[in-house]
Amino acid sequence: MTEGRKPSEKDVTSVRLAASERARSVDPRTHAAWRTWLSALGHDPDAVTAAALAYESLGPEGRDAWLEALEADAAEVTIPKIALFAPLLAVEHDDERRFRIATHVTDAPRKSTPPRALVGTPAGGASPGARVCVIVSPLYLDFVEILTCRFDPDHGIHETKHEWLAHVRRLEDLPRELGTKLVDVPLAHVVEDLAHAVVADRRAGRPAPEDLLRYIDLFGLDGHGGGGQEGQP
Repeated sequence: MTEGRKPSEKDVTSVRLAASERARSVDPRTHAAWRTWLSALGHDPDAVTAAALAYESLGPEGRDAWLEALEADAAEVTIPKIALFAPLLAVEHDDERRFRIATHVTDAPRKSTPPRALVGTPAGGASPGARVCVIVSPLYLDFVEILTCRFDPDHGIHETKHEWLAHVRRLEDLPRELGTKLVDVPLAHVVEDLAHAVVADRRAGRPAPEDLLRYIDLFGLDGHGGGGQEGQP
């Protein structure tokens, strides 16, 4: 999730109690206090981290109650829905709850800033044309969505990784993790190279990676492993 100062156990416990009291109480003052805290998720990275840790510490019933409270109160706070739901994706692994959260995240308004593309050439790549690209989509505050791909335009997609929510400082770690210097390039160039790689996979009978299909509008994929027109190089 976020970097920097980790919220204290007291902070996390306070958030957990606030969520529990909101779920149990019909007192308008309790609900108002919960909504005041929710508003902090729109501007305070520490509150985001505390929310994720508090949610992670709950059992299934507690998590369901938290989501019910968010769905009930989302319209009562003045921050984007994505600020309320996205932090939970970092710690939720149950498929049904992830889908429930994701429906709010994917439909929520995002920054209008276009995605940023970075490219590098890792040492000792699997093929001479091997490269890695990172597509960074701004979400809200200093949080971004990240798609990382290892690929060769002539041989296909080797590996993809999708991060629903990351702090922008996450980008500082990627060159070391990926083993290459990353430089900014026009997004259109990356889209074109990835389209060639997807076509190479199609010709080899391989479907497009699921992570890439999340960007179906950006890459023009058809959901069956292809991109671009059949027969294109």
